Order: sequence, then C-alpha cells, then structure tokens
Amino acid sequence: MNTSREWPPHVTVAVVVENEGRYLMVEERDELAEGLVFNQPAGHLDPGEGLLQAALRETLEETAWKVELTAVIGVSLATAPNGITYYRTSFAARPLVEVGDAVLDPDIVRVHWLTYEEILANSARMRSPLVLPTVEQYRKGHLYPLDFIYIDEPQRFQ
Repeated sequence: MNTSREWPPHVTVAVVVENEGRYLMVEERDELAEGLVFNQPAGHLDPGEGLLQAALRETLEETAWKVELTAVIGVSLATAPNGITYYRTSFAARPLVEVGDAVLDPDIVRVHWLTYEEILANSARMRSPLVLPTVEQYRKGHLYPLDFIYIDEPQRFQ
C-alpha cells in the first residue's frame, strides 16, 4: 500500500484538437524538465468542476481556442520524476473559434498547430509520456461517446 504524500493521484484532463491534419499543441515551461516542452492543452481538475468543464476551460486558458468536445479518448496513469502520480482523462475536440483577447496561462510560451510528423520529431520534448500515446490513440480511432462520463459534476455523498 502506498502511503506517501503523493497519493491519491492528481486528476487531470488533456484534449487532442485536430484540424485538417494538424494538432493543437502548446509549448510551455516545465520546472521538472528545466526548459520548454510540448503538451496537449491539459491541466488539473479544479474543485467543484466536472471533467468536461475542465477540458474546455484548460483548452481555452492554454490556447485561446474554444472547442467542442467530440469524444473520450481514454484514461491513463503516469508517475512523474517527483513521485506524483497523475490520473488523466483525455478528450478529442474540434476547434470552434480562436478568442483574440484571451490571456494565456503564464507558463505557455507558444501555441502551435503541428502535423503528426512534427509531433514525432519533437517526441523527446514532450511534457509527459502520455502526450504521444494519446495522439496515437486518437489517430487509431479509439474514441468513445462523451456520455461515457455519465455525470460531469462532483456528486456529494448524503
């Protein structure tokens, strides 16, 4: 049994946004990598927030794009070098509109639309070992209906 302070895992979301063969990616600062890394729009679930809500919020905050979630790609676990375990739900989305006056999260350096080949070429600079496999799951068509998540807001025990 793991009794360290890193457990339970941190709940996160990630979004694969594809448009005409290009994927919406962020280049961001990462203190663990001590440099710039690539990631899908992704982040932590906020208190009182549902997974779908978090995915939409994180995408807007990190890329200035409003998107429509289209599918659940899957769930995954990864443990970072600092010992923290992340439980991530990944979504597929299509872009709707770029919000011109949106303010990006401070760690975001650039927003890119990359081809799959460009993502592969930068695979050594991915923020986590989950980034590339998530894109690959999407490309293989591993997509599930959004109602796979049948309640998208925290429920309280009575």
